[in-house]
Amino acid sequence: MNIEKINLVNFRNYKNLNIDFSSKINMIIGDNGEGKTNILESIYLLSYGKSHRTRKDKELINWNKEYLYIESLFKTNRLDKFIEFKIFKDGKKAININKIKVSSISELIGVINVVFFSPEDLKIVKDSPNVRRKFLDLEISKLKKKYYIDLVNYNKVLDEKNTLIKMSKNIDLKLLDIYDYKLAELSYNIINARLWYLANLNKYGKQIHKDITNSKEDIKFIYENDTYKSLSVENLYEKNVKNRNIDFIKGYTTFGPHRDDFQIDINNFDARSFASQGQQRTAVLTIKFAAIEIIKKEAEEYPILLLDDVLSELDSNRQNFIIQSMKNIQTLITSTEIGQLKSSISDLKLYLVDNANITILNDH
Repeated sequence: MNIEKINLVNFRNYKNLNIDFSSKINMIIGDNGEGKTNILESIYLLSYGKSHRTRKDKELINWNKEYLYIESLFKTNRLDKFIEFKIFKDGKKAININKIKVSSISELIGVINVVFFSPEDLKIVKDSPNVRRKFLDLEISKLKKKYYIDLVNYNKVLDEKNTLIKMSKNIDLKLLDIYDYKLAELSYNIINARLWYLANLNKYGKQIHKDITNSKEDIKFIYENDTYKSLSVENLYEKNVKNRNIDFIKGYTTFGPHRDDFQIDINNFDARSFASQGQQRTAVLTIKFAAIEIIKKEAEEYPILLLDDVLSELDSNRQNFIIQSMKNIQTLITSTEIGQLKSSISDLKLYLVDNANITILNDH
């Protein structure tokens, strides 16, 4: 999968920007604040239907403009994708794929696969369970559309059940039974999909991590939910019923995939508590490059790799691993300087961003 070109109109600091990309390595350099990350963000938006930096779509629109517009052409093994994405100040979106209107984000997710890697991804290792759940949900959703639909339905039912719980004095237990059983059915699907993804993270990540660390470290990903050992809809339903008294006290549902987490072990120690910053970076590298292999297996083509100012954060060994790994993958890299890439990669297309203008420094 490759992105051939993109046109940004009123997106962030770009009033009108057209870029043609190389199918190999593209490096976007410039000072901080010039808009390098905005280019990667626009591609992420086309893949997921939302930004990785803000929940407010209107923040993506250029100052004093009424809308933003993005159009881009992607080459895939099957059918080329021409994607148009428009966001208005009132929050409405208009999305077309090959001139056909998309009615929901679920139709967009998975059409274009990207793997995005930035310094903020260290949060996957060291921050709250919510960050790790979000990672799993995004990665699985683009590979399995049913997962995304189950997740949307789960959150809808969960919100309705929580509203019911807050009315504990006049609660309808028969209605609560219906909500709990529906949540159990959806939970069963969601947890099974997460277990599937973590099994693949272990499958590909184990060797990747050994390659990065010269076989000095082992990595393991473990889903933290004791019900999966005897996972069934009935067991999940019974757990929901058992937790009702706690739920009434707390005022919300305390059990389910919306509360789950996964643990990252390095040499049998929990990386959240015991990993150094270097080990945390390596774990994130492993996760991202294992994600690439999972997408390759499921979608039968490599995703587009987006690297946002990450090389400067890594030592030479980890930089070399990235450089070697991305040679068969279309990659877009942002940086404030060229660094060692110019001498390490022959097929490197260089762009300079300055004051929302882009200049090609060479062309391959």
